[in-house]
Amino acid sequence: MTGRDRAVAGRVWPRRHADGGQPANAGDPGAAALRCSVDLSPAAGDAVRPGLPASVPTGPHRHTRGPADAPIVVVEYADFECPYCARTAPVLHELVDVSDGEVRLVFRHFPVFDIHPYALTAALAAEVAGAHGQFWEMHDVLFTHQDRLGDKFLRAHAGALGIDGDLAVGEPAQPYGDAVEADYARGIEQGVRGTPTLFIDGSPYRGRTELAPLRKAVSMSLHRRRRAPWSRG
Repeated sequence: MTGRDRAVAGRVWPRRHADGGQPANAGDPGAAALRCSVDLSPAAGDAVRPGLPASVPTGPHRHTRGPADAPIVVVEYADFECPYCARTAPVLHELVDVSDGEVRLVFRHFPVFDIHPYALTAALAAEVAGAHGQFWEMHDVLFTHQDRLGDKFLRAHAGALGIDGDLAVGEPAQPYGDAVEADYARGIEQGVRGTPTLFIDGSPYRGRTELAPLRKAVSMSLHRRRRAPWSRG
């Protein structure tokens, strides 16, 4: 059984297709085209796994970049095999870097594995790296090498970070599926339909994933917050 088969075994995930639903930023025709989209129509046997092992963190803010007290939080739902997510990743990093401490980025998994066969195993490998304090290092490697996401490459990526490669694939990585599944469920609750999908200060971002419009959106959120600090947007 391949690493991908093992990743899916024992879990029931909604069906995903390239021509499914509207992305969160459907207001911008150009931006809407740059999404790996999903079909959320119920599949036979869809179910939620009961219980999560306490040993695997599944909180919504596991993977963050930027100051913990930043006034603006940008949440990204992404898929490591999505080419648009790979293009967006360095833009979001730069957004945090140039924000003078006003932006914190939160990453959440949303693997579209029906069209991206390695998305789920890549997400598991990233979670394993996160357990070793190297989520963002693995995040960057996976997006930089999207043509190298098979098990042998995931082992190599982990090894290059000083992590036992055998922990990043197969059965040892399975418990981390709970964290990936928790992120996916949060995305469904927030209306996520494709990747990348962004939320700025709790509101869906409907613009292009480029630095200038993102900075403008952050600036507008800061302005609203300063005018009405009790409002969460």
